[in-house]
Amino acid sequence: MADWPILTALLLVPLFGALLILTIRGDSEQAQQNIRYVALFTTLAELLLAVIMWGMFDVGEAGFQLVESHAWIGENIRYKMGVDGISMLFIVLSAFLMPLCILASWQSITKRVKDYMIAFLVMESLMVGVFGALDIFLFYLFFEGGLIPMFLIIGVWGGARRIYASFKFFLYTLLGSLLMLVAILWMYIDAGTADIPTLMAADFPAHVQTWLWLAFFASFAVKMPMWPVHTWLPDAHVEAPTAGSVILAGVLLKMGGYGFLRFSIPMFPEASEYFAWLVFGLSMIAVVYTSLVALAQEDMKKLIAYSSVAHMGFVTIGIFALNDQGLEGSIFQMLSHGVVSAALFLCVGVVYDRLHTREISRYGGLVNIMPKYAVVFMIFTLGAVGLPGTSGFVGEFLALTGAYLRDSWIAFVAAIGVILGAAYMLYLYRRLFFGELLKEDLKAMVDLNGREIAIFAPLIAVVLWMGFYPKPFFDVINPSVEALLSAHRGSVGDVAATTMTEPLTGQAAVPSVDHENKGSH
Repeated sequence: MADWPILTALLLVPLFGALLILTIRGDSEQAQQNIRYVALFTTLAELLLAVIMWGMFDVGEAGFQLVESHAWIGENIRYKMGVDGISMLFIVLSAFLMPLCILASWQSITKRVKDYMIAFLVMESLMVGVFGALDIFLFYLFFEGGLIPMFLIIGVWGGARRIYASFKFFLYTLLGSLLMLVAILWMYIDAGTADIPTLMAADFPAHVQTWLWLAFFASFAVKMPMWPVHTWLPDAHVEAPTAGSVILAGVLLKMGGYGFLRFSIPMFPEASEYFAWLVFGLSMIAVVYTSLVALAQEDMKKLIAYSSVAHMGFVTIGIFALNDQGLEGSIFQMLSHGVVSAALFLCVGVVYDRLHTREISRYGGLVNIMPKYAVVFMIFTLGAVGLPGTSGFVGEFLALTGAYLRDSWIAFVAAIGVILGAAYMLYLYRRLFFGELLKEDLKAMVDLNGREIAIFAPLIAVVLWMGFYPKPFFDVINPSVEALLSAHRGSVGDVAATTMTEPLTGQAAVPSVDHENKGSH
């Protein structure tokens, strides 16, 4: 079983489903229904494979597992796939969200259903490729390839300004990635290999690391997205269909954070230390500024989109704190945000399908007629706020702890973002659900149906599971984070960095107090 190429299977199953959909002829209602069922069963099969992969994964091992390697372009550029504790859970997240996207699109997508479902299945295959690739050219192929189906999903099935939004999304992300391609080519020529584990151990000169780090940063910062290159995200979210927003927020934004963890920190350790101040500065602005912008929004989707930028600010702060708590918290926060933000966009989709508007002012008093929906929305609102017992609390708390160990001022500014996050999410909830039910068209709205309950039930279960019992996730994440940090400490060789990146249980993580000379601290 250990030799079974499960990652290749995960790549091919969605493509097989897409080919199957291509064979379905006609445009009748029955043909469209068959297409939906094929897409749903394909994504469920993919989810089952992802769970099997988690079962095959040897928890406690830090290195890459389930590795497959075959010659591709000569001997140096290979088809090489594998996962570690950082990447494996992102593949599971991608597989988990996709069947929910298909279900969410069941009734709302009625034109070009075949093309729509094929775009989503191809997107799923490319997402698995990004997180599984162990060859840098293969990674780039998947990383850029994901632009195409998302460009089509926004541009064909999006809202009124879909063409503008899709081109803005495409150009922003493509321009950032072109610099990364130049850096990849330089690294390949210099190191003589495209193998990611080998490049992680390569010792690039410090002055070269600076330029390489900036080239990769240009791509990953846009993908996260970090302030000030975040402006494509609200437009893309507002115009995208509901399922498009789910994948955009749930998985595509995580590729930037994954890139920092897989490339920037292990391959350019000295540059990562040198530019940490830049990341902290941009992240602190993002956390506070985009939270204030979210408070002023009148469109539900735009509000959640800006909240995503703020939450990704916590992630980048945690990553570049370069200690156990920060890194583990940032990975957990990405997984949590992937579930919670996806659920919030699905919640918006529920009322949009009924009233065809996302204007917050059009709603009010929904708790009177949609009590089930009010409960579901409340759970995910509290998850976004970071209430203890939900997944949002664990990631935010650890990221803030990591930031505090690095610099208490960074943690202080980030904590302001937590308070503002509670303000805009609870303000949104109050305006949607409380007050008098006055509008006649609202009174005609119906509560969640069986299909919608089937979408939200697994999301609620995961948010509570991650909140109350996060141990299975940390068991997977921890060894890879430890290995990443020990390699980083070895590369940087900085005494200050060493004391800072000790685990919280160790004495070195606690600032020492000189009892004889307290005034010097």
